[in-house]
Amino acid sequence: MRVQDFDYDLPADLIAQRPLERRDGSRMMVLRRSDGTVSHRAFRDVPEFINPGDLLVLNDTKVIPAKAWGRRGEAAVEFLFLREKAAGVWDVLCKPARRVRLGETVFFADGFQAEVVEAGEEGRRTLHFGEPDVLARLKKIGFAPLPPYIKRRKADASRRVEDLARYQTVYAAQEGAIAAPTAGLHFSPEILGQIQGRGGRIVRVTLHVGLATFQPLRAETLENHRMSEESYAIPADAAAEINRARAEGRPVTAVGTTVVRALESAFINTGTHHLSPRPSDSEKIPGEISDMSPHFRTTNLFIYPGFEFRVVDRLLTNFHLPRSTLLALVAAFAGRDLILSAYREAVRERYRFYSYGDCMLIL
Repeated sequence: MRVQDFDYDLPADLIAQRPLERRDGSRMMVLRRSDGTVSHRAFRDVPEFINPGDLLVLNDTKVIPAKAWGRRGEAAVEFLFLREKAAGVWDVLCKPARRVRLGETVFFADGFQAEVVEAGEEGRRTLHFGEPDVLARLKKIGFAPLPPYIKRRKADASRRVEDLARYQTVYAAQEGAIAAPTAGLHFSPEILGQIQGRGGRIVRVTLHVGLATFQPLRAETLENHRMSEESYAIPADAAAEINRARAEGRPVTAVGTTVVRALESAFINTGTHHLSPRPSDSEKIPGEISDMSPHFRTTNLFIYPGFEFRVVDRLLTNFHLPRSTLLALVAAFAGRDLILSAYREAVRERYRFYSYGDCMLIL
């Protein structure tokens, strides 16, 4: 399947640069797979689509302030802190990478410095700091790791506080992400309360969003793309709720593509992915999602058209970049032609796109 078949035209002025004043003030396109119809609603209407017993699954990962600027001599370098390998040792991406060489020292704010102990490809470096609690330092000097299509001046302090607060869901709890699960950015405590007030059930899983989620498709075909790994965990109470909903035929709504990948990965990892699709309400599913709490597992699951979904029935998601793994996932869920048609309508209706943009509910 060709990567170029997942392309579309998007005017640059539709890429949202700042969040709306209200989290739940965004627009919501509702796409029904059964008949291909599209309707235009407000996100504040989302509780209307949740009936008593319906299950909503959130990703409670918490974004760390992973972007910081360091200096090597007089040259300023942008660093994205990817993951902690050991106490005081971090894998990072740096730009421009040519300025950061093996054995050199990089200086950050307030005497915070590190030695470059490994140099990898595509701007990857490993930094060894002289102190163990690097994350505590990042919380003082770091910026929200916004994607490059959101334009900010280097170290723009005037936007730092807003982005650190708004590039984060209201239910974020487990530190470890370097990008937000953006479908969740629309939820306010009031909307979550309304869903529960209608009898909807809410559970949380964790997938720490990393480079894999936004990894570009460099191969010519989807089949030749290889996803990097990301860590995920499903607590016992969430696994039990999800298994009951599946057994009873109640719909499972994933909030975001990261939830989809976590749930479908968990189902595959139990060894039950050979089972038949969701049964009718009177039947039972013999296979279950296993409890993985408190341990994290890794997944490199790449979902593209042809994938058979075993857990997720509905999906709330933002509008994604062309030629991306995220667009391939939603195309797998709803059909490529239907999704691209919906995206063209979203452009005509001037929806706001990408991380700080509007959303789509796929039923």
